[in-house]
Amino acid sequence: MLKIGDKAPNFSLLSDRGTTVKLSDFKGSLLVLYFYPKADTPGCTIEAHGFRDAKKQLEKLGAKVVGMSADTPEKLANFRDKYKLNFPLLSDPTHQTIEAYGAWQEKNMYGKKSMGIVRTTYVIDPEGRVKAVFPRVKVDGHTEQVLAALKL
Repeated sequence: MLKIGDKAPNFSLLSDRGTTVKLSDFKGSLLVLYFYPKADTPGCTIEAHGFRDAKKQLEKLGAKVVGMSADTPEKLANFRDKYKLNFPLLSDPTHQTIEAYGAWQEKNMYGKKSMGIVRTTYVIDPEGRVKAVFPRVKVDGHTEQVLAALKL
């Protein structure tokens, strides 16, 4: 897991629109980068709705949002269209970036251990350093937590 002040790992990944998105595309802006397990599942949908609905507030604070999972760009496009999401979703099928950000972890569901994406959010400052970390995110109230961190 990255810590406040760490340099955010670079990435260059395909988006839900089939374009390549890089960390450097956000230089000079605050970036809310959130990792989620699987598109179109209940928790991931609630989290995406929160960021979608807070777009104006996030923009007022100078922040852009990007979601990332291991889903294919096609699945991400379907998720975006189904819920009218207004921010990029990135595909990391190799988990390279997900692992670099510490969001690929051991999970324990009903006593069964497996590796997977643990819901994690980072706020990255305009110079590419970690400004805030939200590990093991609970979706209820998460958007409000992020907005509060952006105001600091």
